[in-house]
Amino acid sequence: MPHDSLTTAALTAPPTRLMRFATYAAVCTAIMLIVVKTVAFLITNSVALLSSLVDSVLDLFASLVTLWAVGHALTPADNEHRFGHGKAEPLSGLAQSAFVAGSAVLLLVEAASRINKDNQVESGDVGIGVMIFSIIVTLILVVFQKFVVKRTGSVAIGADSLHYTGDLLLNLSVIGALVLSTYGNVGWADPVFAIGIAFFLLWNASKIARKSVAVLMDHELPEKQRQAIKAVVLMHPKVLDVHELRTRSSGLQVFMQMHMVLDPKLSLLEAHRIADEVEMALMADYPGADIIIHQDPDGVEEFHQPVGSALA
Repeated sequence: MPHDSLTTAALTAPPTRLMRFATYAAVCTAIMLIVVKTVAFLITNSVALLSSLVDSVLDLFASLVTLWAVGHALTPADNEHRFGHGKAEPLSGLAQSAFVAGSAVLLLVEAASRINKDNQVESGDVGIGVMIFSIIVTLILVVFQKFVVKRTGSVAIGADSLHYTGDLLLNLSVIGALVLSTYGNVGWADPVFAIGIAFFLLWNASKIARKSVAVLMDHELPEKQRQAIKAVVLMHPKVLDVHELRTRSSGLQVFMQMHMVLDPKLSLLEAHRIADEVEMALMADYPGADIIIHQDPDGVEEFHQPVGSALA
């Protein structure tokens, strides 16, 4: 679905509203696909279609987790969570990867049990029609989710979008299995395609897990963003250098702290004013960011002990 087809309201909506709407859309889509795929499986008895049904059931669980995580992550910071609740998003990503991996293992067992059996697919045309419908609906959802991720950077919605993107390939492979089984009389195609889909799901789960762990472990922002942050700081005519830059993200929230080198002859009041100006410049690119700036006088040697080194 092209971006032009998105409503003006969606294009101009605040990031928080977009994130909530994306989670509701995913849950509704998953429920609709479960219903139509269940009916199609009962009619066709296709294990490849069963694999797609299982995946949609897990998509529903994952989307419900995302719904909870996004709602929790958007809760403002409180006295017990001074840094906000953004870590709920990568936690949901780990839960989603577990759902996907579990479904893949169950699917492998079911497909392997049918590999040497006479697998009769009935009413293959019904199954093919349902899968084409699933592709169209899923494609609309994925385009919208990617638009939301681009606007918000949401890890949870990004993980949700990853499985639905995988579903597009999965649905195409199910159509291939149904065509071969129905029109080519290739009985082994159905379970073999299902096994291939299971391995694809496992690979997908590992990608979601790796990205979630990176956020939970406070992985730095991409180097391109770090360099852009330094460039903004150094644009101020009175900033001589910047070092000890540390960055991380948590949901929509970005955290950064740095040491900024200034002329030692500046007054404390002037140094404070410069730091405020740099902070405002950074906030233009990272609205709502939590920024800590330490002012260093030029020429004064400092020892910066790596975080956690005293605990080693």
